[in-house]
Amino acid sequence: QVQLVESGGGLVQPGGSLRLSCAASGMIIRNYVMGWYRQGPGKQRELGATITSGGSTNYADSMKGRFTISRDNAKNTVSLQMHSLKPEDTAVYSCTAVCIRTGRAYWGQGTQVTVSS
Repeated sequence: QVQLVESGGGLVQPGGSLRLSCAASGMIIRNYVMGWYRQGPGKQRELGATITSGGSTNYADSMKGRFTISRDNAKNTVSLQMHSLKPEDTAVYSCTAVCIRTGRAYWGQGTQVTVSS
């Protein structure tokens, strides 16, 4: 059974940093494109960052220059390092995995990030 479990969310002041982690089980992440979505209060879900099995990354404009997605295939984890956080970054951040072979997508439950003073 595929499971994605996020951790690392919390409350942080504007300008601060957080590192989110996604631990995958029941799957081998090198066979998947991994990513992070987020959904802020009253907002549509946004695809924030993706990373391919080869390490190529892509970011939403709102995250470029501040967030970094990375993957550790040996540990079967994906991370999102977030710097210079803004109140508008407040959202539930969810890890996603899309199987390269089948296109099937999997989601984690999400972790809350709140940026507030």
